[in-house]
Amino acid sequence: MSDSPKEVELNPQSLTSQGAMILVAKMFAFSLSILLPLLVVRLLAKEQVGEYRQVFLFVANAVSVLPLGFSLSAYYFLGRMEDSRGAVVLNILIFNFLVGGAAFATLALYPDLLSNLFGNPELERFSLLVGVTVWLWITSSVLEILAIANREVRLASVFIVVSQFSKLAFMTTAVAVYATVEAFLYAAILQGILQVTLLTVYLISRFPHFWRDYQWKLFRHQLSYALPFGAAALLYTGQTDIHNYFVSHTYSAEDFAIYSQGCFQLPLIALIYESVNSVAIPYLSKLQRQGNFKEMLRVTVSATEKLSLAYFPLFVFLFIAAEEFITILFTSAYRDSAPIFRVNLLMIPLLVLVVDPAVRAFKGLGTFLTKLRVLILLLMIPTLWFAVPVFGMVGSISVVVAFVSAEKVVLAYRTLRMLGFTRGSFALFGRSIRILMSALISGLLFLAIYLPLQSWVWTEHLRDFDGSQFVYLFLGLVFLGVAAVLYSLIYLILLGKFQAVDPEDRRRLTEFMRKHIFSYFVR
Repeated sequence: MSDSPKEVELNPQSLTSQGAMILVAKMFAFSLSILLPLLVVRLLAKEQVGEYRQVFLFVANAVSVLPLGFSLSAYYFLGRMEDSRGAVVLNILIFNFLVGGAAFATLALYPDLLSNLFGNPELERFSLLVGVTVWLWITSSVLEILAIANREVRLASVFIVVSQFSKLAFMTTAVAVYATVEAFLYAAILQGILQVTLLTVYLISRFPHFWRDYQWKLFRHQLSYALPFGAAALLYTGQTDIHNYFVSHTYSAEDFAIYSQGCFQLPLIALIYESVNSVAIPYLSKLQRQGNFKEMLRVTVSATEKLSLAYFPLFVFLFIAAEEFITILFTSAYRDSAPIFRVNLLMIPLLVLVVDPAVRAFKGLGTFLTKLRVLILLLMIPTLWFAVPVFGMVGSISVVVAFVSAEKVVLAYRTLRMLGFTRGSFALFGRSIRILMSALISGLLFLAIYLPLQSWVWTEHLRDFDGSQFVYLFLGLVFLGVAAVLYSLIYLILLGKFQAVDPEDRRRLTEFMRKHIFSYFVR
């Protein structure tokens, strides 16, 4: 099988369609992944939920930080190094395997590391299982990235769905049959083995004899490209997750379960952002090589508009229905998570500023981002040390929101200036502003309907429902679904009223849905 890419080179016309393709795959994966936390809170005691969240927080942090962004060098080098594609892939594999092995060795030699990090002595017995999980997941984490960098977006979509489906199958079996943290880790190990197998098959089919093509000089180039972003990822993880460690040390595992549910990150938010990023990164990298900064700015603004369409209404709706949302998903035992969740939602609006692809296209911006995150982390740590004991768990998440938002604003300003943004360029964000106004006004109009509905259905019938938890979940989701439909109808009407959607984007989305989604139901 040839190792040449099977899809045409990215261009402005295909960017939206390819991003939508990845988005559809991740939305399907999201529909599967949301089932697991619903089962966890219903089948595990609060203390177990807290331990589960602590263990997999560490796994997620290790998998995202330890590879130092080396895998993402595939986006930059795979299309530029036509004669050394195998070497690019092999270098990534070697690096990921070694850092994963180092993580395993560290946990094997220092089994009390987890206990010390979270202030929970019960975690020491999980050290070896966590080490194996981290090693396998880091080694296989490059699969989706390589498929996208190789311009095989459809295949990447398949990998996303298969990976999430198998993960759900393994994890659901673990919680339903055994309901222990150890069982989750064994399931995670099986998932890692499956992903390594898929990665091996893909590499052999797309990059024949890649294992013979090691190039030390290229390895150093990839490392020099990745290190600023890897350092930035480490610092970003520190910003977004270090508060969990402070809370864990200050409060019990049961309290941490409450806090972690309040900090619940909707997979839908991340998958939309990642879908836009995954196709914009290689395209903006190409534009940067050509010196076409004007087009880079246009694409950045366009991506911001697309995220605005989803993020602004999602924020408004969830802020209004936060207590009902948390209680329905995680049961009344986690009702105290709602205030934390509302504060956590405040980060969503600033996520519409899509600057990551442009930052990765300029090495200098990577250095600036690293320095910025060092400064923010140095300020955040003492602030958390003071705020968590004094202001509690709501104070902790408030500190995080404040600092992460400050970083986003500063980085967006610096990036847009490099792309030629001036005071006169604010008009480019006209549609995004109209989208925001549509979402906010829709929220005010929706409240007139929601408050009576909440009083009649939620307060009188559902809030203290004492029947089956799964019946309660179903009825609650119906309630939220009806509320979401009502809000969406108001929002869509106002989008049209304010002419907030690009007609060309609307045409492309309609064509994509007709060709790739609706066609499956009429074959």
